Amino acid sequence: MMRKASVAAMQVDRYLERIFYDGERTPTAETLRAIHRAHMLSVPFENLDIHLGVPINLSVPAFYEKIVVHRRGGFCYELNGLLAWLLAELGFSVSLLSARVFNSGTLSPEFDHVLLWVECDGPWIADVGFGDSSLNPLRGEPGVDDDRDGEDFRVTAAGDAWTVERRRAGGWEPQYVFTRTPHRLEEFGDRCLFQQTSPDSHFTRNTVCSRAITAGRITLSGNKLILTFKDGRQEDEVGSAEEYRSILATMFGIRLAKRDAECLSERVLDPARLGPLK
Repeated sequence: MMRKASVAAMQVDRYLERIFYDGERTPTAETLRAIHRAHMLSVPFENLDIHLGVPINLSVPAFYEKIVVHRRGGFCYELNGLLAWLLAELGFSVSLLSARVFNSGTLSPEFDHVLLWVECDGPWIADVGFGDSSLNPLRGEPGVDDDRDGEDFRVTAAGDAWTVERRRAGGWEPQYVFTRTPHRLEEFGDRCLFQQTSPDSHFTRNTVCSRAITAGRITLSGNKLILTFKDGRQEDEVGSAEEYRSILATMFGIRLAKRDAECLSERVLDPARLGPLK
């Protein structure tokens, strides 16, 4: 069982090594941008623990143990929760914000997603935990388009509601809506538990492991290996437990214990077995 690191054991140097970052540490917009990008390219968005029956508790030391020490990934509460700690340690002003996610035209409940509001050389939105999101932090200014590496995002505001939007072929598509009200990590607890246990949570319905690459994104969704690029995508089916474990190790840097790897690959290769663990 994964042990929780103590606060004293949490080291900035080790975290930065985990994301292959050796640049400036001064709390500037350029540093934020470089760390955000390094994080997106190094740490996968993944929900494997949910399908292994491992509880995800809202604890920054637990996030550190999992992501830094054991070189795993996580979902929004873990990834953005830990990044908030790192940025604060480096001298950035950071707040946790709650977002409601758009899904087929409807909005999810409050605390469904956590993102970071960072103040340094102006306001920024940092989000390394939304899956297919921007490699770079977004400027916290309504109506300003951010177009880097072929990505197109912008932030709009109407009253207290702020929305992150992404440009698609058919126009601007809303991703999630949030307010500027800061929150404590523990306020996300009920929704975090729902995401792990409810049959209505999309995290319990399928496994996902996804990481940004400079040319696009690589995703292992169930038994499908998907490479997404700006001009198209390639999809292949994983045919064996050995291949599944190899993909996790070589493409995502995730090396599970043998028993966990066997349990997970058996569930993934038999879709009828996916769903909330009883």
